[in-house]
Amino acid sequence: MPEYIKNIKKTLLSDNWAILHKVTFDYRDSKGNWEPQVREVYDRGNGAAVILYNKEKNTVILTEQFRMPTYYNGNPSGMLIEVCAGLLDHHDPETAIKKEIEEETGYHLSKVESVMDLYMSPGSVTETVHLFIAAYSEKDKVSEGGGVIEEHEDILVHEYAFAKAYNMIKTGEIKDAKTVILLQYLKLQGILR
Repeated sequence: MPEYIKNIKKTLLSDNWAILHKVTFDYRDSKGNWEPQVREVYDRGNGAAVILYNKEKNTVILTEQFRMPTYYNGNPSGMLIEVCAGLLDHHDPETAIKKEIEEETGYHLSKVESVMDLYMSPGSVTETVHLFIAAYSEKDKVSEGGGVIEEHEDILVHEYAFAKAYNMIKTGEIKDAKTVILLQYLKLQGILR
């Protein structure tokens, strides 16, 4: 245990879709003072996300679906444009994201490239998101995608010119952090223009 925390106690608040704990602990600040702290920690497991890109067409595949938390926080439609993503569900990140690609977008890809692992909301959520990029072509399309009906997924699949998708960050049409990061990654690495 780190030398700056002690007396950790967890109280289960919810174990519905994921696990929510109230955590109390003593924290030693940078001046050496011990102070009691209370936090809520939400554990939904780790996830993976991928942006599909086509260099020849200079396009990307993005998804769109209803996200209740965004609606609850003022997004009038609750719809969010984002990269393909999902929880690991006891798989390694690469296996999980290949499964999500086919379920959500309808593309079967055998190769994905890991680019980074990030905490998206470390103040309250334990989740690490493994970010990938993957090249696609029309020959990789095996279905319409749209998600898994049994999981109540209703996912729209969009192919955008890269310049349009990148501009959607500026216009506010894309507000999802993992999507912004992966679009910027493609641009900064010179993969798409």
